[in-house]
Amino acid sequence: MVKLMFCVRRRQDVNEEEFHRYWREEHGPLVVTRASVLGIRRYVQAHTVPGPVTRALAASRGTPEPFDGVAELWFDSVDALMSSVATPDGAAAGEELLVDERRFIDHARSPIFLAEEHAVL
Repeated sequence: MVKLMFCVRRRQDVNEEEFHRYWREEHGPLVVTRASVLGIRRYVQAHTVPGPVTRALAASRGTPEPFDGVAELWFDSVDALMSSVATPDGAAAGEELLVDERRFIDHARSPIFLAEEHAVL
């Protein structure tokens, strides 16, 4: 399995509460409806918990601006991911998700990459 990791920052014109609501209640279900055509095996949204503990953790390490969350999408392989978006249906589904992401995600400040897990504990 391979994971697509998307470290998400919200658009500056979208407030924090609306960002999290939209991601959970609108975008999440949209991803679910497109999962089979895109070969997505699992989809997890990790929403940042705001507040003093999060700020203290960041300050203790001198980290940069926090993400608003991280999306994790599992695929059988890189080839499976690439094959799914190469089909007309897959390309259309990918474009639909991208258009929706533009409603609430600041893509220029949201890194995306593929990763393999290595369980340690």
